[in-house]
Amino acid sequence: MRDEIIAVLRKMLVDDLYVEIPEDQIGLDDGLRTVVGLDSVGFVELRVLCERKFDVQIADEDYTPENFSSLRRLAALIERLRG
Repeated sequence: MRDEIIAVLRKMLVDDLYVEIPEDQIGLDDGLRTVVGLDSVGFVELRVLCERKFDVQIADEDYTPENFSSLRRLAALIERLRG
């Protein structure tokens, strides 16, 4: 389950947020801000994309730098929200 979420997240980063790193080179623990290069607008867009794609609602208390710091953490959040 988590591997599928991570694959979709990588694809979203490249296809929807125009990250210039190839999907297969985005590591599980790479910083989404520091390594991948998302800015504040990118994080807002990522939140909306995740809500739509995974049919979850990311509450403000879950929309934290910790939860959005890496693919591993974001996938764990989505998995938890999907129940």
